[in-house]
Amino acid sequence: MTSALPRVAAAALTAVLAAATLLPAGTATGASAQPTDRLAAAPLPQVAPTPWKPRPEQYKATVTTRDIPIVMDDGVVLRGDLVRPAVLGQPVLTKLPVIVTITAYNKTVMASGGGGLAGSGPDYLVKRGYAQLTVDARGTGSSQGQWGAFSAREGKDAGAIMNWAARQPWSNGKTGMTGPSYMGISQLFAAANQPTGLKAIFPQVPAADVYRDVVASGGQIDVGFIPLWLGLVTATGVIPPAYGAQEPAAGFKMATDHLMGGLNFTLPLAVKAVLGGESAYDGPFYRERSPISIIDKVKVPTFLIGGEYDLFQRGTPLDFERLQKNGVPTKFILGPWDHLQGSSGAEVAKAGYGTLAELQLRWFDHYIKGIDGKLDAIAPLTYFEQGSGAWVKKSKWMDTDLTAKKYALSGTSMAGGKAGALTTGTPVAGKSIVAPLPVTGLCTRSANQWTAGVMNLLLADLPCFHDNKLNDLGGLTFDTAPVTKAVRIQGPINARLYASSITGDGMFSVAIEDVAPDGKVSRLTGGWQVISHRALDTSRSRYLGGQLLQPYHPFTKAAQKNLAPNEIAPIDVEVFPTGAVILPGHKLRIAVQAFDIPHLLSPLTALLGQLVPVTVHTGPTYPSAITMAVR
Repeated sequence: MTSALPRVAAAALTAVLAAATLLPAGTATGASAQPTDRLAAAPLPQVAPTPWKPRPEQYKATVTTRDIPIVMDDGVVLRGDLVRPAVLGQPVLTKLPVIVTITAYNKTVMASGGGGLAGSGPDYLVKRGYAQLTVDARGTGSSQGQWGAFSAREGKDAGAIMNWAARQPWSNGKTGMTGPSYMGISQLFAAANQPTGLKAIFPQVPAADVYRDVVASGGQIDVGFIPLWLGLVTATGVIPPAYGAQEPAAGFKMATDHLMGGLNFTLPLAVKAVLGGESAYDGPFYRERSPISIIDKVKVPTFLIGGEYDLFQRGTPLDFERLQKNGVPTKFILGPWDHLQGSSGAEVAKAGYGTLAELQLRWFDHYIKGIDGKLDAIAPLTYFEQGSGAWVKKSKWMDTDLTAKKYALSGTSMAGGKAGALTTGTPVAGKSIVAPLPVTGLCTRSANQWTAGVMNLLLADLPCFHDNKLNDLGGLTFDTAPVTKAVRIQGPINARLYASSITGDGMFSVAIEDVAPDGKVSRLTGGWQVISHRALDTSRSRYLGGQLLQPYHPFTKAAQKNLAPNEIAPIDVEVFPTGAVILPGHKLRIAVQAFDIPHLLSPLTALLGQLVPVTVHTGPTYPSAITMAVR
């Protein structure tokens, strides 16, 4: 221990210890020392590491320069607002590191808080010696061009913006990035371009695979969030830019570009998906727009924030795993948050490391300014454990202490409250019919999740957001007996349901739940799957101990195939990952329904075939089961 101390302090410590143990000064104090007093056997005092503390403000004021033109290689002009520290109303002359945010939601709206979508405001970092540049993505806000969300062109723009920011006279050449949701995804695309000067990023609630994460859960179209999102970008894109009066020609071109973008991108995308066209299926369009496709090119330190009830509940852990596998310095906090909550970051401090703004300062100071952020004190993964309310610290998302555990569905269940069983023993044969009730899901935490948290914002006290008991009456339920030992769940879950229907199609909406002794039903997570999209790509599926844990379905038109009428086949439902515990006395439940309103809608071309009762078969011949990673 003394070798790690300054020499003078080490000598003083040795002398004190020698006096205390009646040893002559200079006698060894290591393992070879022979104590002559019981005090000598006591361990050396441990010096606790000094905890990280946020440094104080360097500046008391900021000043904003608006609508700075940033010209892309094709001549399209993007616009950015620059916030810098100020003295006597003027920006400081010192060259500063630049934190960049690229948004599709209009930088002017984001500057006013963005209804929770803006994340941490810029002033905290700016007053501590950073500049903040917020840029409207091509075809949005005050920027010219036609919007093409996360297209290759937009990704190229992101890299160009970062290179531009590093070269400006007010920049010291070092950059970082912040922002949630769209702004978090933009960070990954920008970093994949490996721009000069980019040192670290801090994405909140980013996606990985946009098709599976949010566009089409299980093969049905997300009509809860996608229209809201497309409408948000369209609405914020028609707000007149501040420079319109001074640059009328540029303002007119911006307005025309945005109108054409709506006609050429937004409207056709939505219509084709609902009508069962190309955008209803996975393919090159979504591969191009998925961060997981380019994440191997991200090399800079990345701090991720995710939500267990977020739109990207599935995707953010995949980003973390891939970055960590590639050796990128990565941290991940996963909290009990929906999309708006995860975007605002208001509750990040509950994880135990400080506020969102403090964490960003700590991260950027460490990697951009070279100020020790004591990052070893932050676990690689910190997640909220549903059921206990504890924050769990782990080194990996799928850690080595996890094993696959299977619970078989047993017997028969009926809508209205008759539950079947979940068992680790031999299941009983049964047939249970899931009726297509187009109201199930309407008053659940799923409804809030897939409207991005808007419903919770308006109706936070609605009981059915916190108790799924009423919704479960509209489908099937299978319960374990009250557990005698805590069951800790971490990661994705597979629900294999042996199914049949008169059309050979249909849809499963699955919830994994905790049933408390008082009868309260807490939804832990959910998954969805269309029978005709049951094809399984085993090469891209995840297994644990030989058990399927996270199925990967192609979701292509070529792979889609109905069963024969009343044919029975296994349907693997990918249930989105979570961290939870079923405490002693509680029950583990799977609830199965045929709708998740307002989240999902079948493409109109498949609606009649999917609007049918579906039979779930259980027992030794048809071993329907859920498989999860437990410790």
